[in-house]
Amino acid sequence: MTLRIDISGLRSGHLRFAASPLAELTAMLHVLAEPGHHPQHAGWAGEVWAGLPPELAERLREAEFLWRSSQADFLLPARPRPTLAEELDDVDRIDDGTYVTAALVTTCGGSRVHFAAPSPLTDPTARERALDLAQARGARQEAFAERLLADPAAVRERVRHTLELCAEAFFDAAWTGVAVRLATDLRLKNDLLKRQGIGAALASVSGSVTLAPDGDCIIVDKLQDKATAARGTGVTFIPSVFNRPHLVAVHAPGWQPVVQYPVSGPGPSEPVPLETVTLRLEALAHPVRLRLLRTLARGPHTTGELAHAWELSPPEVSRHLAVLRRAGLLTGRRDGRYVRYTLNVPDLTALGSDLLTAVLR
Repeated sequence: MTLRIDISGLRSGHLRFAASPLAELTAMLHVLAEPGHHPQHAGWAGEVWAGLPPELAERLREAEFLWRSSQADFLLPARPRPTLAEELDDVDRIDDGTYVTAALVTTCGGSRVHFAAPSPLTDPTARERALDLAQARGARQEAFAERLLADPAAVRERVRHTLELCAEAFFDAAWTGVAVRLATDLRLKNDLLKRQGIGAALASVSGSVTLAPDGDCIIVDKLQDKATAARGTGVTFIPSVFNRPHLVAVHAPGWQPVVQYPVSGPGPSEPVPLETVTLRLEALAHPVRLRLLRTLARGPHTTGELAHAWELSPPEVSRHLAVLRRAGLLTGRRDGRYVRYTLNVPDLTALGSDLLTAVLR
């Protein structure tokens, strides 16, 4: 499952790396709405919530659909500006129809195709469908969608003012330190792009972003199969400190492709591809392999030792070990005529603490 960005015929300079204050503020707002996704920022989120004026806290809950489960496309600028105010000015220049469509996607949880045409601002059937989708997601979503469709100008002004209040309350202070890390990452990315080309630059973004062998397509590992094109517009890559571990992509028709990626930091160096996670879960689905892992958790073992411990034949054990090795959950080291297998604890840990506890118990 991938997002494919067609870059065939893309001119030099149309693939850009740039920092965006608005995109980083959006990442912070997502952390505040979903702190469980970002344990490394849980302390920060708690402090911010504790210090927010009650009115601003209510405003954030009122509009959280713009950044909670997914981010509205207008919050990830294709052409980042130096300041938040400049980027908000650019958002103000977006026509009501485009703004409302992007906002309804995140509010209603529906596909972008649902609101492509006709517009719910002018078509009663499309409007009713949008409100039905919002209602199914809860009273707050329904109320937000009703206000947005009834008076988009007022909602747009209120959302902008809310973001400006966030800047005063916590963003400006956080941005000072974040900007330094982003600038360091951008120097690396732009140097790789200049000296080694797009493939090297993409490889440094994430293991989930690659250049197709023919060089005409950027492939992003996402949960849905989608496609978009960058002809004539380019692709923008925006680094973020607060969005880790998410990889966010703008790909809707009419929008320039944008990818927001996490900069390197403490913790796991790279999220593994979805295919690898699937391979590991499938490997763990067999009860015999779970037994072998529990034995290996106590220390390195040979095939013969594992076969004896579980009263299995060596060939059967070998087959199971091969599956676990392909999934990256084991390493083998030859010692004379024997190969001793060791549990790969870090990768097992990454799959979840409950699994690790069950294996080590």
